Amino acid sequence: MRRSYEFLAIAIPVLVLLAGFLFSLTYFGNLEAQFDRLKTDFTSAMNPSDGATSSVKTVEAGMQSVVTSLARNPTPTIFLGTPYPTNAPTSVSTLLPTPTSTPLPLEAGIEGIPHQYQMQNNDGPASLAMALAYWGWKGTQRDISSILRPNPLDKNVMPYELEAFTNGQTEYKAVARSGGDLNIVKAFISAGFPVIVEKGFEGVGYDGWVGHYQLITGYDDAAKQFVTQDSYKGPQYPVIYNDFLSQWRAFNYGYLVVYPADRRQQVLDILDLQAFDNFNFNSALQQAEDDVAVLSGRDLFFSLFNQGSSRVGLKDYTGAASAYDSAFANYSQLAEDILPWRIMWYQTGPYFAYFFTGRYQDVVDLASKTLDTNNDPTLEESFYWRARARIQLGEQETAIGDLRKCLEAHPDFTPCIEELDKLGVNP
Repeated sequence: MRRSYEFLAIAIPVLVLLAGFLFSLTYFGNLEAQFDRLKTDFTSAMNPSDGATSSVKTVEAGMQSVVTSLARNPTPTIFLGTPYPTNAPTSVSTLLPTPTSTPLPLEAGIEGIPHQYQMQNNDGPASLAMALAYWGWKGTQRDISSILRPNPLDKNVMPYELEAFTNGQTEYKAVARSGGDLNIVKAFISAGFPVIVEKGFEGVGYDGWVGHYQLITGYDDAAKQFVTQDSYKGPQYPVIYNDFLSQWRAFNYGYLVVYPADRRQQVLDILDLQAFDNFNFNSALQQAEDDVAVLSGRDLFFSLFNQGSSRVGLKDYTGAASAYDSAFANYSQLAEDILPWRIMWYQTGPYFAYFFTGRYQDVVDLASKTLDTNNDPTLEESFYWRARARIQLGEQETAIGDLRKCLEAHPDFTPCIEELDKLGVNP
């Protein structure tokens, strides 16, 4: 009998270790094969021809397919990674440890990026044009904005649109992630990859807080600052780490990396587990929760908002709605001169959360308030979500009006055209 116990004492831990090893092979193994499959599917859908360039019509169709997918599915799709199994741990702290990486140099910089000053409200296309030009692309910010901002009054371009443009029109690739930190940015810079981030911005001539894209091209740990090619403030513009993080928090620490297709493996190596969609969203959620525990005021608002956005990515719409409710409750307590009242111009997560939890009137109210803050009727996403909510509330005629306004804001915006088709109405 004693020998039996001794055998079990040895066998059980071995079996547990073996099960863990097999799980790790299933969960973490063969990332490159998963990546190949997903990227092949995406490239086929986004870029039917093998040429480096495509016609405007082809690119628009490709971009709109992503926009349509975004409208149909509750969660924006990120094409680099793959979700892990639904029964896998959902807390980042319980996952297998990330392998130790090579220490980063104390400073690094990328040379040879031609600076471009932005046209009005064109910081996203300008930043992308600079990143693409570094790799050899011959286009300009006008080429990008003509497709992503057909209405010159449009106030914003979403990160997924920049990603889709790169993957759909150029021979280069792009990936967008959330929950970044100083080290991931420095890792890409030291490996020779410029990084595009979206941040908060306040300056002379602006009525309060706005969103702003910025291209990061260098860093210096001794000075504790990044070097940026800022489309508004100019070339080689320095940003102190602490200021950078405070501004970056407003957009869930999101970042976009553009790269040649033959350097894909380097991108994967740097991202490591962040290449997995669900790991990335869980990591971003943990980051937001850590921020919520220690921050206050407007920083707390952004952190609560980020909790909602990460939960939308995880399709936890109930949790997301609760987080957004907390964020907006905090917002109502902020001093007027620091209110980030344009937040819904740039991020649409609350629409997803409230719509997919059946809170249609809240979608209508939020979209209406957002549209009231914009003198120009150019927020197509707000018109779109208000229309969808009004359809659910039985307000078909007002919904049709919103869908038509959506198309005025962004001609040929496929999601709005499809909603009109469903209603039997010509665009």
